[in-house]
Amino acid sequence: MVRMLPSKMAWRRYGQSVILVVIATLLGQPIRVLINPTNLVMLYLLVVVISAVWLGRGPAVLSAFLGVLAFDVFFVPPRFMLGVADTQYLLTFAGLLLVGLVISALAAHASVQAHAARQREQQAIAGYELSRDLAAASEVSELLHVIMSHTARLFACDVAVCGMESGHVTWQAATPQFTADQNLAALVTQVWQSGKTTRAGVESNIAAGVNILPLQAGEKMLGVLVVKRRATDASLNSEQQRLLASFASQSALALERAQLARTAREAEILQAKEELQTTLLNSISHDLRTPLSSITGALSSLLDETAALTEATRRDLLENAWDEAARLNQLVSNLLDMTRLEAGAITVHRDPGDVQDLIGVVLARLGSRLGARPVSLDIPHDLPLVPMDFVLMVQVMVNLLDNALKYSGEGQPIAIRACTTGAHLRIAVADQGIGIPEDDREQVFAKFYRVPRADGQTGTGLGLSICKGIVEAHGGRIAVQRSDQEETVVTVDLPLTVSGDERNEA
Repeated sequence: MVRMLPSKMAWRRYGQSVILVVIATLLGQPIRVLINPTNLVMLYLLVVVISAVWLGRGPAVLSAFLGVLAFDVFFVPPRFMLGVADTQYLLTFAGLLLVGLVISALAAHASVQAHAARQREQQAIAGYELSRDLAAASEVSELLHVIMSHTARLFACDVAVCGMESGHVTWQAATPQFTADQNLAALVTQVWQSGKTTRAGVESNIAAGVNILPLQAGEKMLGVLVVKRRATDASLNSEQQRLLASFASQSALALERAQLARTAREAEILQAKEELQTTLLNSISHDLRTPLSSITGALSSLLDETAALTEATRRDLLENAWDEAARLNQLVSNLLDMTRLEAGAITVHRDPGDVQDLIGVVLARLGSRLGARPVSLDIPHDLPLVPMDFVLMVQVMVNLLDNALKYSGEGQPIAIRACTTGAHLRIAVADQGIGIPEDDREQVFAKFYRVPRADGQTGTGLGLSICKGIVEAHGGRIAVQRSDQEETVVTVDLPLTVSGDERNEA
C-alpha cells in the first residue's frame, strides 16, 4: 500500500491536467464565434503553465499534446475531425506544441529549483536552531536532549546516543520508542572502532531505515548517533543524509566543548582546593604554633634556675601558660568537633533543659576569660524548658561568648537575653564591638571563614561554623544581625517541641 501511494498520486496529477484541458475547451466554446480561432491557443498555453507549476513536468507535457488535439478537433475547421482545411494551422499546432513543451520545461525547472531552495532554507533553519540550542546547553545531559529532540523532530525518527565502556555498548540517552538488539549493538561497535558512518540495510543485515554516525571531534570519539526511521522501509535521501551528517558534526563539537569545560571546571576546583588547603594549613599551623610558643617560653623561663624571677613574675608566667594551654585546647577541640560534625558522628540527646542553668554553666566555664567584663542578663524566670543536648549547647554558648569577648573592647559590656518567639526559644548574645559587615553576615557561619580584620585577632574560623552545625542538629537556626543600638547580636532559636521522628532519632 505504501509503495503504490506515489503512483496513485502521479496518476491523479495526470488526470488533473486532462481536466484542465477540458475546462479550457469548454471555456473556448462560447467565445470561438467572437474571435479568431488562433487566439484560443492562449487558453491551452495557460493550461500548460498551470500544469507545469502545480502538477509537474509530465502532466504539463500531456496537457501540451492534449491541447493541440483539442484545439484541432473543437476549434479548427473542419470541426470534430483530426484534420485541417487550411495548412497554415499546422504551423499554429507546431508553435502551440513547441511553446507548450518549452514552457512546461521552464516552469517545471523553476518549480524544482524553488522546492530545492525551500529545502535548503529549511535545512539552514534546522542547522541554526540546533546550533543555537547546543550553544545554550552546558551540561552533557542537556546536549544529549537537544541532539535527540532536534533529530527526532526533523527526520521523523527514533534516536539514541551511545558510547563504549569496557568493550560494551552503553546507551547514554534515547527517545522513548527506541529499541535495540544485538545486531544493532554490533553495528554500533563497528562504527565506534572504524569511525565511519554506516547505513543499515546496506552494510548489515538490519532492516533499512537505520543510520549510524560517529560523533567524532578530530581523533577523539565522543559517541555514536543512531537514527531509526519510524517507517522501516523509508530511507533518507542524499540531502537528508548530508543534513544528518552536519547534525552529527555539530553535536560532536558541542559534546567536546562540554567535556573541555567540565575538565576546566574540575581543574579550577582542584586548584582552588589546593590553595584553600595550603591556606588552611598555614592558618592552623600558625594558630597552633602561637600558644605552643608562649607555653614553651613560659616553661623554659620557669625551669631556668639562673633566672632571677620574682614570685609575681612566676605567677604571671604560669597564668600565661595556663591561658595559652586553654586556648590551644579550644583550637584542637574545635577542629575535632568540626570533623565529627562533617562525619555525622555527633548525636544529639535532647532532654528538657533550663536556659538559666545553661547560662550559669557557661559563665562559670568562662570565669577567668570574663575577668571584670560587665555581663548583663535578661532571662525571665518563667521561661519554659527547652529540649536540648545540654553539653552541646554549652559549647555553642561558650563559642558565642568567646567571640563577643574577642571582638569587643576591654570595658565594653556583653548582654545575654532569652525569650520565646512563637514555637521557639531565642537566646541572644550581644556586644558593642567592631561588628560584622553586612556582606559577611551569612558567610561567617562557613567553615574556616574569617572576616578580614586589621586588629591582629587570630582563630581558625570554626567557632560559628560549629555553632551552626549543632543548632541545626537541634532543628533550630542561628543568625547574626546589627541592632538599632549598634550592637552585634547573634541569635539562637531552638524549637520548644520535638516531633516523634526527631525524638526517636535523638
